[in-house]
Amino acid sequence: MEEDTKPLLIPVGGDESDYGIMNIQFNPADLKYKRPFHVEPSNIVSVNDDTQRVTDEASAMNKRIHYYSKLTSPSDRALIAPDHVLPAPEEIYVYSPLGTAFKIDGCTDGYGKNSSIVTIFMIWNTMMGTSILSMPWGIKQAGFTTGICLILLMGSLTLYCCYRVVKSRTMIPLIDTSNWEFPDVCKYYFGSFGQWSSLLFSMVSLVGAMVIYWVLMSNFLFNTGKFIYNYVHDINITDLVPGTNGSNRVICPGTANADQPGNKSGLFPFVNNNTGFELFEEWWSKSRTVPFYLIVVVLPLLNLKSPSFFAKFNILGTVSVVYLVFLVTLKAAHLGFHLEFNWFTANEFFVPEFRIQFPQFTGVLTLAFFIHNCVITLLKNNKNQENNVRDLSIAYFLVGLTYLYVGLLIFAAFPSPPLSKECIEQNFLDNFPSNDIMSFVARLFLLFQMITVYPLLGYLARVQLLGHVFGNVYPSIFHVLVLNVAIVGLGVTMAIFYPNIGGIIRYSGATCGLAFVFVYPSLIYMISLHQSGQLTWSMLIVHIFIIILGLANLIAQFLL
Repeated sequence: MEEDTKPLLIPVGGDESDYGIMNIQFNPADLKYKRPFHVEPSNIVSVNDDTQRVTDEASAMNKRIHYYSKLTSPSDRALIAPDHVLPAPEEIYVYSPLGTAFKIDGCTDGYGKNSSIVTIFMIWNTMMGTSILSMPWGIKQAGFTTGICLILLMGSLTLYCCYRVVKSRTMIPLIDTSNWEFPDVCKYYFGSFGQWSSLLFSMVSLVGAMVIYWVLMSNFLFNTGKFIYNYVHDINITDLVPGTNGSNRVICPGTANADQPGNKSGLFPFVNNNTGFELFEEWWSKSRTVPFYLIVVVLPLLNLKSPSFFAKFNILGTVSVVYLVFLVTLKAAHLGFHLEFNWFTANEFFVPEFRIQFPQFTGVLTLAFFIHNCVITLLKNNKNQENNVRDLSIAYFLVGLTYLYVGLLIFAAFPSPPLSKECIEQNFLDNFPSNDIMSFVARLFLLFQMITVYPLLGYLARVQLLGHVFGNVYPSIFHVLVLNVAIVGLGVTMAIFYPNIGGIIRYSGATCGLAFVFVYPSLIYMISLHQSGQLTWSMLIVHIFIIILGLANLIAQFLL
């Protein structure tokens, strides 16, 4: 009878009298004798509430099992389900008398958790986004030597601020913060202002990423369609765009656009069947038509209730980055290095080592190293929590190394002369003609990857905005459609009037980074030190300086 008095549900991190709805776990000692009630995933009817409700069918089944358990003594195993019919540990839910289902991560510490290598790879894969395409342009804007220093300095600074985010929960006394995210920490210190401001800046990062994706998808779809059309009709028009000669051709599309305003058909007087080509150019325009064509494919995907199907394609992000690294390595091997070092003096083909436009690169790097709003979630799954700081540091090192590798190789290998380094585009793939096979494969990979990731970003934006405002992530198809049309409309507008991904990245990065990277982590750390009586003048000055840097970073984006 003694074992009947042992509680099945025990509180996390407290004694047995501290029962709480969100602070329960399965007692691993009772795995064989006090099996938790299993709720099928189909019986969980809503995931919009703070706690998951179960259906009447599941509740009735639970009562039935409790009834049968009273028919025999606990020592009689006749009515205990055999092991082979039990669900897997990751599928077990504990049913509480309050009518809620709680999922169990595992029966022992570390069960089913990620190793350090997997955690490092997850952080690297999550952080490695579209910013990699703008690294060569950012180095060009800052200068070769200054660009290298900025990648190292911004990587170190954002890593420290990310470390402060990870440690922010542990500095809150007398409260179980094991399930908290960083917005919860902001709410604890700053009240509703912290909650809603963190939501605002998180939405800025999400919507900014979706706008960047729409601009890039329009770009990749345009070049992919152009490659297919030219290949089918045996058209070669790249000689009319300024660039190098040979099989590894590099072009300067910005010069072509500046030198040839007005009617585009005048650029191609020697194309056979010129009328058909003019018609293709009219209906297949990067800024006038292609952004609208994407609506037909992408908007219906945004309105799906759950985008879980698209999460299966996350591996494409890794494949795309690996392929980009391979492409950059091969191009650099064929083109060689073209560098000339002048600290402050520019010439016809090279840029100085230091340029006053360097804050444009810091804005890009703020978003490139931005993972602060979800790093706690990623590190929660680390099997060895004591290695969190080490694994985070290694992941940041690998991300910075990847950015350095791609940015430096493209900048150094860009053929100057005959082309100027100023020709490096905000998306370095634009410096390769549409008929370049390797660039075509890269654009196709990235296009498909972004079409699958875009609904996931839209879902996150829906969860954050509609969930906070209406308390329901899918209040109605009308609410969801209005939100999605607004986001898509913003993307189409930017693709038409401001298709500059470098500019969009630096503005959105500096804006969301001001809160999540510079201000909130530093403020929270100073407040916690002050409350514990450990705040020193040196710590105060250092963290106020970090906040000033973030503010200056944002202001500089609008001045340069």
